Amino acid sequence: MTASGVLVGLGLAGPQELLLFMTAVFVLNATPGVDLLLTVSRTLQGGARAGATAALGISTGCVVHALAAAFGLAALLAVSSAAFAAIKWLGAAYLLWLAWGMARTAWRGAAGSAAPAASKSVSAWVDYRTGLVTNVLNPKVALFFLAFLPQFIAAATPDKTLAFLGLGVIFVVQGTLFLLAVVALAARLRRLPSSPRAARWLHGVGAVLFAALALRLASARAAT
Repeated sequence: MTASGVLVGLGLAGPQELLLFMTAVFVLNATPGVDLLLTVSRTLQGGARAGATAALGISTGCVVHALAAAFGLAALLAVSSAAFAAIKWLGAAYLLWLAWGMARTAWRGAAGSAAPAASKSVSAWVDYRTGLVTNVLNPKVALFFLAFLPQFIAAATPDKTLAFLGLGVIFVVQGTLFLLAVVALAARLRRLPSSPRAARWLHGVGAVLFAALALRLASARAAT
């Protein structure tokens, strides 16, 4: 199949549409939010491995949302206020739980912990699970896929499900590469001289930001 045939299969009119789509994805990935904040915070706290593992969890969550959008499951969140509210409150509760954990770490450090808080590490599975759950339990991501991807799929596209999946693959791959680049940058910053006090401050700020994101998610309304 030719390159133009692949673009048609994706629902894109041509290379210009692909460039526009990838540019829009980059802007969306670079917009500060839960995924970006989690990736940066885990890298600064646990190193490049922790940040990269959390990023892979986030990417897996995006795969789940892309599949849901492709097969119409995400449409349920757009029409059912009960379903949207259930996922919204679960996501907000999970973010608050993460914020509480960061606040406890900051407080224990302030009480005289011998080890710097930023050096505390957790298993790769925990980092992966955290990235996955925070992404999957964010209904705004599902609605984003449902609202964003169709804008780049032409009405005459023969197989719209395949087009959804194709654009979803591009989104996930590009988003994963972006987050890994963020991990590399944050890991370099982590090598700078630090102190236990700075580590406690990092956890404290992270707790406040995650709590704020939880409140923002809790106040979100379903798209009309």
